[in-house]
Amino acid sequence: MTTPLAAKIAKEYGTPALVIDMDRVERNIARVQAICDKAGVKNRPHIKTHKSPYLAKLQIKAGAQGITCQKLGEAEVMAADGIDDILISYNILGEEKMARLAKLMQTTTMTVAADNPVTIAGLPQAARAAGRPLAVVIECDTGRKRAGVETPGEAIALAQQITALPGLTFAGFLMYPTEKGWPEAQTFYDEALAGVRAAGLEPTIVSTGGSPNLPNVGKLKGATEHRPGTYIYNDRMQVVAGVADWDDCALHVYSTVVSRAAPERGILDAGSKTLTSDPGGGLDGFGQILEHPEAKIARFAEEHGFLDLARSNTRPNVGEVVRIVPNHVCVVVNMADEVVMVRGDEIVGVLPVAARGKLR
Repeated sequence: MTTPLAAKIAKEYGTPALVIDMDRVERNIARVQAICDKAGVKNRPHIKTHKSPYLAKLQIKAGAQGITCQKLGEAEVMAADGIDDILISYNILGEEKMARLAKLMQTTTMTVAADNPVTIAGLPQAARAAGRPLAVVIECDTGRKRAGVETPGEAIALAQQITALPGLTFAGFLMYPTEKGWPEAQTFYDEALAGVRAAGLEPTIVSTGGSPNLPNVGKLKGATEHRPGTYIYNDRMQVVAGVADWDDCALHVYSTVVSRAAPERGILDAGSKTLTSDPGGGLDGFGQILEHPEAKIARFAEEHGFLDLARSNTRPNVGEVVRIVPNHVCVVVNMADEVVMVRGDEIVGVLPVAARGKLR
């Protein structure tokens, strides 16, 4: 059954539409800030989830220490809106990016991550052009097998390389432990710390990451900050992981049922260009329909979401507007130019997704 708010959204903006509940957004911001404060670590939220300077400023106003960006383009959007103290948690390579990084450094306090000698060797170009030193943290792989050095010895060697190059300052370590891998992360960090101290160096930043790790914030002895991102909106993955409830999910995709050609199937107007084909780590289907929780968004075409209603006790009619909690909210937000803001049953405005599409 279409709710009164859904009817308003469909009438004023059409569907599919991304809608954020600002009361839930603010509650999520306050909750995670309190978690970090209680643990005695700074909160450096990752803006890749919301991509909005407005929301980043709400996080900073609540107590966050700067922000994290994944790409230079995101950092440029945030800095242009007056946000300072930005960590880019990604290897930056190439002359074009060094020129852009240097320009950012002239107005904004920047820290960058690196996990290899080639990346580090290129960073003095940015420091030289900016006329000021660049802080570098070493990304360490503590179990996820993504980016990051795999051994403390490699981390120590990179710290020494950073110190030896003009214009660079060794700032510390960046980690994203697995949810159950914090003891191993502690062992890695302790060995790396002993090695850099033996070389006369001292980390000022020890950054841990991830909304799935919110229950572990502060467990790494020596950590100075945490980088959660998804928590501001939450999604189906966070609920399944046990770090959020459905009432914590602040972003819903409003979508209209446009076809019911047979009793056990239907079509939504939200396809892969809206909900994306991200399976959310092996979840069954591509989102949770709140009004019909047993219904399954089984597959996609670009503009079609194929409903499997075989297990559903309630089945939507053509024209019904439903609310979907996406599997992975970060990639869904990047598909939209704007989100509609609501409080209760009232529409309060439209917010541009200012840093969407910043792939470099």
